[in-house]
Amino acid sequence: MKPIAKVYTAILFLFLFAPIAILLVFSFNSGNSLSVLSGFSLYWYKELFHDANTLGALRNTLVLALCAAVISTVMGTAAAVGINKLRSRSMRAAMNTVTNLPMMNPEIITGISLMLMFVFAGRLMGLATSLNFGTILIAHVTFCLPYVILQVLPKLRQMDKALPEAAMDLGCTPMGAFLKVELPEILPGVLTGMIMAFTLSLDDFVISYFTSGNGFETLPIRIYNMTKKTVTPKMYALATIIFFVILALLLVTNLMDDDAVRERKAQRRGKKEHTLSDRGKKTLAGSVMGVAAALIIVVSVAGGGNTLELNVYNWGEYISDGSDGSLDTIKDFEAWYEETYGQKVKVNYSTFASNEDMYAKLKSGAVSYDVIIPSDYMIARLAAEDMLVPLNFDNIPNYQYIEPQFRGLYYDPDDRYSVPYTYGVVGIIYDANQVDQADTGDWDLMWNPKYAGKILQFNNSRDAFGTAMYSLDLDVNTTDKAQWDRALQTLLDQRPLVKGYVMDEIFNALESGEAAIGAYYAGDYFTMVDAQADNVDLQFYYPDPTNYFIDAMCIPSCCANQDLAEIFINYMLSEEPAIANAEYIYYACPNSLVYQNETYQEDMGEEAMEILYPDTGDFAEKYNKLAYRNLSDEMLGYMNTLWENLKIN
Repeated sequence: MKPIAKVYTAILFLFLFAPIAILLVFSFNSGNSLSVLSGFSLYWYKELFHDANTLGALRNTLVLALCAAVISTVMGTAAAVGINKLRSRSMRAAMNTVTNLPMMNPEIITGISLMLMFVFAGRLMGLATSLNFGTILIAHVTFCLPYVILQVLPKLRQMDKALPEAAMDLGCTPMGAFLKVELPEILPGVLTGMIMAFTLSLDDFVISYFTSGNGFETLPIRIYNMTKKTVTPKMYALATIIFFVILALLLVTNLMDDDAVRERKAQRRGKKEHTLSDRGKKTLAGSVMGVAAALIIVVSVAGGGNTLELNVYNWGEYISDGSDGSLDTIKDFEAWYEETYGQKVKVNYSTFASNEDMYAKLKSGAVSYDVIIPSDYMIARLAAEDMLVPLNFDNIPNYQYIEPQFRGLYYDPDDRYSVPYTYGVVGIIYDANQVDQADTGDWDLMWNPKYAGKILQFNNSRDAFGTAMYSLDLDVNTTDKAQWDRALQTLLDQRPLVKGYVMDEIFNALESGEAAIGAYYAGDYFTMVDAQADNVDLQFYYPDPTNYFIDAMCIPSCCANQDLAEIFINYMLSEEPAIANAEYIYYACPNSLVYQNETYQEDMGEEAMEILYPDTGDFAEKYNKLAYRNLSDEMLGYMNTLWENLKIN
């Protein structure tokens, strides 16, 4: 049985550590593919240390993790001492059960319930913004506490209970006995609990997502929002560094536990061994707490003064951020505003992953934003629910550069609430090395049995049904349920041919050649082309009809400084940032200062200009006919029921 056990253990370790090994290897990839290894390079480590936004998110994550670890360690140790001293066995069992609840509760339930509690408390106190650094810190302390308690309790039970009593008999106060006798005995458990709390806080996404406020983006949230475009090996480099740091902490913890065991054995034998002294342990713990305290002070005193704040809420990877030598739009705006108006401004820039996520945050009242950038159908919904304020275009003179065909569209017919930011069209991306040219040109390619197992379909109901309805020449905004049933049958017919239902996973699948066909947004095609493997030849075309969409800048009703928000929108329409943003995100821009700029046209290239700006002359006519509109609650419910049937079948 031993050989079988060894093989089983080897397979288990391979399963656990193979993803980490792949991550480590690809962090040294000379190319930007996440699936094709081009060669060895330190390029992505260099890029990482030049990415201010990612490093800022890392700093936030470390500060949060250290603060949560220190606070939960102090509270958890005190709680463990109290539980250990309970005389009633039933009371002790009850406390252990309560302690275990946060660990057993699903994270999404914890996150939502904490957010609702913070919103409720914020409204009682009359706060405009309920979520901030304090709320996310409280949330992290909440789920870290049980792990500290569970690490400290066993150490307390192993300790000789007579020791603190003897210390008090010799003149120590209860606190003195704890600090001089108990704490040195349980210190390995305390430090283990602190490191575990630090690690858990560092890794958390779900609870952080629901309880974080304006401008405080942790690393997991940043990586999640980066999938709007694509995650570069730069994140692999960062993950590799974090992995080895955590590994080092765990090794130190295990060595300290081993030292403690050897020290107890030596004491029983009456011998001295070279182990980590109590003073050394206290020094180490004090150093960690000192660093955390210093970081807390830095966070507390940072900012302030006579500085304005602007809260911007945008899609992930949807603004030029200074990476790859691009303009850092946010920092440039802050510098420009101070130079122009003589006053400092701090932009708290946050990101969302979908229109629905953004809507939920606004509707909850948890956070106050000044500028948001939703999509067309969501703008119509927000306006209908009085969640947007009319714009004062006297503060937005650059609106004159928005071409007439992008005004007066269905979602804002009177141009009261929005300023177009980008627009795009859905097309089909295919690998010319796997797909015959004669099979391309329309939606039939997505249903061609010749390419079974090579086709990717949207993993969201509206876009997936859109491909079916466009292929059948049906109205994508129809209220006729029979037409939605026809679209469902078309998707059911397609299902045996589909490799997978994807969103941002399409990047890796097409770049590496694992899949050959997929419908997606035109701007993202160029991101894929830049990262495609040598054996892949990605091409693009627009089937007719297809979806047209617009994302626009708006000011929500919770805005705290409308004038500043309008100045920011006007700045975003000025030539330099508008061109930088258009080049960075690869989406078409409705601003004439951009698409008529010769340098921009040269930088993008002829192919990109032809794909990104098709039929701009009759854009409004096609858009009003083909764009998604906000469906009624009844139709949304019916569509979602059909979508569930498709995924179940």
